[in-house]
Amino acid sequence: MSDLKNKVAVITGGNSGIGYATAKLLKQRGASVIISGRSEERVKKAAAELGVTGYIADVSKLDQLDKLVAEVKADKGSIDILFVNAGIFTPAPIGQISEEMFDHQMGINFKGAIFTVEKFLPIINEGASIINLSSINAYTGMPNTAVYAASKAALNSYTRTAATELAPKGIRINALNPGPVETPIFGKTGMPEEQLNQFAAAMQERIPLKRFGKAEEIAKLVAFLASDDASFITGSEYNIDGGISVNPLLT
Repeated sequence: MSDLKNKVAVITGGNSGIGYATAKLLKQRGASVIISGRSEERVKKAAAELGVTGYIADVSKLDQLDKLVAEVKADKGSIDILFVNAGIFTPAPIGQISEEMFDHQMGINFKGAIFTVEKFLPIINEGASIINLSSINAYTGMPNTAVYAASKAALNSYTRTAATELAPKGIRINALNPGPVETPIFGKTGMPEEQLNQFAAAMQERIPLKRFGKAEEIAKLVAFLASDDASFITGSEYNIDGGISVNPLLT
């Protein structure tokens, strides 16, 4: 399948998880793919494995975003697909939320997402597609996720407004709300392995389909929204969560 032939795609946080799987699929479908990430070692490794271009950038730092956009512009001139995927998850109960944790999580998940779009906008082609990676946590009220959930709720609100403002340019923007997905993000939370395993087992039982999603499944939805098949879709949110959001009390 080559429905993205001659399209240029940029994926932030593309060195692992959903970003990595999406980079692989978009390339298979004909796109020229660029990934970015904070770790030089991980980005170089992923770019080599995928056969794509990799650049180093922390999306919470605007000077690094400026450098990333300049590198992409020098390499490709303009882009057709922007997957705003970079994000972090740091759990903390209310009463134990530190300013540092708040700033770091909001800095990447919300500020970083907004300014990724802001900085790339001058080189985004008419008719392009922007996809923001959000989360069903924006709506669930799940314990220990107050800041993470707030960052994603804010991103969804931003997506709706951006859809209205970008429509005259023919630029579509949509959001994805994944449920629990098998990605390295949980392993980066600092939780002990035993606690992570208990959390995963409890969460899986609450999902009607009784399993976690796969990064490749999220990638397929990104690829659809990036394609011309989704040309009449903007300002939308897609839950891709195994049904957990329609029956959150299921046990």
